[in-house]
Amino acid sequence: MMDNADSLKAFKQSFFFPQHNGNDVIYFCGNSLGLQPKSVSAAIETELKSWRELAVGGYFGGENPWLYYQDYVSPSMAKLIGAKNNEVTAMNTLTVNLHLLMQSFYKPTKQRFKIIMEAGAFPSDQYAVETLVKLNGFSPDEAIIEISPRDGEKLLHEEDILSAIKNNANELAMVMFGGMNYYTGQLFNMKSITAAAHAVGAIAGFDLAHVAGNVPLSLHDWDVDFAAWCTYKYLNAGPGATGGLFVHEKHADNIDTPRLGGWWGNDEKTRFKMEKGFIPKPLASGWNISTAQVFNMVSLKASLALFDEAGIDNLRKKSITLTNYLEFLLKQLSNISFEIITPENSDERGAQLSLFFKHDGRRIHDEMHNNGIIVDYREPGVIRVAPAPMYCSFADVYRFYEILKNFK
Repeated sequence: MMDNADSLKAFKQSFFFPQHNGNDVIYFCGNSLGLQPKSVSAAIETELKSWRELAVGGYFGGENPWLYYQDYVSPSMAKLIGAKNNEVTAMNTLTVNLHLLMQSFYKPTKQRFKIIMEAGAFPSDQYAVETLVKLNGFSPDEAIIEISPRDGEKLLHEEDILSAIKNNANELAMVMFGGMNYYTGQLFNMKSITAAAHAVGAIAGFDLAHVAGNVPLSLHDWDVDFAAWCTYKYLNAGPGATGGLFVHEKHADNIDTPRLGGWWGNDEKTRFKMEKGFIPKPLASGWNISTAQVFNMVSLKASLALFDEAGIDNLRKKSITLTNYLEFLLKQLSNISFEIITPENSDERGAQLSLFFKHDGRRIHDEMHNNGIIVDYREPGVIRVAPAPMYCSFADVYRFYEILKNFK
């Protein structure tokens, strides 16, 4: 009945599902790798044709001239994150983009050099911030402030984040937070964090790996300084797909905003003059460095066409209902013991529910896989369950529950 009333139900047919015993798996792992859109093969063939028939001429001819390829995906991503087109570009991968952006915006002094981040952030973020402060001559123990959950809890309190910012006002250079914690699925209030950072003269940046394509954002209106995200999770762009980044126009418009340059960041009209002296475009794409990764963007372009058609607000509305239904059914289970550690408030989470098992989490995870359920396991003890609204149905959620009812 719920699927019959779902205005987005047809999108499920736009994706390939792995098979288990001749049937589609229950795929609740879009927070790790999204499914392949059926339109991808033809999209790749279009660029193969340009390469085959035009060779280097594909940069200026063909259906999608490669010289501007990053510009084909930027408007769609801008809609997803609440930005202007000139504030978004696609390049590299997530952690590379975080390094490049932090090089631009982390300008420490002897007095103001500290960075606030969440304890238990995704390891790559931890490594990026750790090596950033070391490169600038600071000790991570002194320069990095990690905000941890209170004793006996697994989620962060917003007031603790804001208090930490205020209490380190004179020494704080940057807040570098995940928009959503990968382990707990907690969605942070980026608007309030940004405002608090700016109130003490610090920069606010975010890793949106688990947010982009999952929850609508308003980065421009929230005055966020910078953000980066991968596109292979909820955005279904495939393994190793090109990442996205946001730079607020107050920084992007200023060509004197520091950055590491490359020839793809200067104006296309002058690029092939091969002249000395880097003059970046007054756009987020002024951070582009190398030639557009065409074949790493083809799948992203194809997937974003589906997002344009579905609409992120419609997807979010379905996602809230779908995840609430999942939560309701999980709470009916008494045969296996776990705790849902993701916030109950739908405004504080996306599609993911994190199930914490004190015991047997890995065994339960493996049993799910053996029954055609694709989820993932994260130490310590968490099975992450994420019904992506683009291709998951209410029937999928109920089937998941029916299978789990028989576990021991």
